[in-house]
Amino acid sequence: MRISLLFSLLLAMFMIPALSAADGSYWVFLGTGSNKSKGIYRVEFDSATGKLGKVEVAAEAVNPGFLAIHPKNTHLFAVGSITNAEGKKVDGVMSFTLDAKTGELKAINQQPSIGGGPCHINCDREAKHVLVANYGGGSTTVLPFDKDGKLSVASSFVQHKGTSVDKGRQSAPHAHSVNLDAAGKFAMVADLGLDKVLVYKYDSATGKISPNDPPSVDTPPGGGPRHFAFHPSGKFAYVCNEMASSVTAMTYDSSKGEFKTLNTVTTLPKEHKGNSTAETVVHPNGKFVYVSNRGHNSIAIFAIDEKSGEVKAMGHQGEGINIPRNFNIDPTGKWMIVGNQAGNSIVVFEVDAKTGQLKTTDQKAEVPAPICVRFVPKS
Repeated sequence: MRISLLFSLLLAMFMIPALSAADGSYWVFLGTGSNKSKGIYRVEFDSATGKLGKVEVAAEAVNPGFLAIHPKNTHLFAVGSITNAEGKKVDGVMSFTLDAKTGELKAINQQPSIGGGPCHINCDREAKHVLVANYGGGSTTVLPFDKDGKLSVASSFVQHKGTSVDKGRQSAPHAHSVNLDAAGKFAMVADLGLDKVLVYKYDSATGKISPNDPPSVDTPPGGGPRHFAFHPSGKFAYVCNEMASSVTAMTYDSSKGEFKTLNTVTTLPKEHKGNSTAETVVHPNGKFVYVSNRGHNSIAIFAIDEKSGEVKAMGHQGEGINIPRNFNIDPTGKWMIVGNQAGNSIVVFEVDAKTGQLKTTDQKAEVPAPICVRFVPKS
């Protein structure tokens, strides 16, 4: 009887996530950056069909650019413009409760980011802190939050220092994204102004960051590293170079927090004046990496060598794309949603998991200047 009961309990444990995953319904939350925007938007997405629902305002906010989702999908955090304790408008982080059933967001509180121009945010896996990359200030901030999602004053702040070869855009540091490795032991900050991916030791208990040894990995001079993504295996990583329109592949030693560069490949089929890259996303199957081109207006497709981690150009998709500042692949790996910042819309592409190619669909929705796309399973 005990064996039978144990078997039943184990079966139930494995069936519950399978049933919830089979439903295939997601909320897509959209950060925006436009005077015409009302804040953070949401739209229901069906991963079985690739169809979008009705776009709605999830929460009113001022310039809620990049978003981060709580590991348990119970809260959402956004960088943007806030009002401080003295009633002044400052750069900061906003916290919201997230109802995964209805898609409703409710404001909790706000905290200044200390550094100017916060442009990217991530939540740690222990659900204790958010890490923020400040572009204008060239710095990294860590903000604690409690079990209810309430943000506290910064637990850590690091001012980046240095310059690089382009005196027009690299005369000062410009932190552009912040990511954590799978173990949550190291934080990586791509700094466009320094041509480096900085590596920090991260203490999830205290919310403190400190320079690793080695403290960074160099990217191509004048490239301007922007957004960074790990391979699902954790052995490789990829960063797009905004100014040079390229992507750099690297190996990663998770025990040391150390990177070594592999190869760098252009994101363009031919030279295109005025282009800059924006987002970098690795497919869940680990076979492909995608980078968005603003100007050329396309998603560049690269195959990943499963042994070496190097990338090889596999083509582009540009139909219906207009300044793709951000995009994301749904958790099933079947679909890509691209945010057209200048096109004031989002468009859906079907992803071929074997070839990595993107097939157009008829799914499109109007959204004012979308600049961040995040998926949350609908409960």
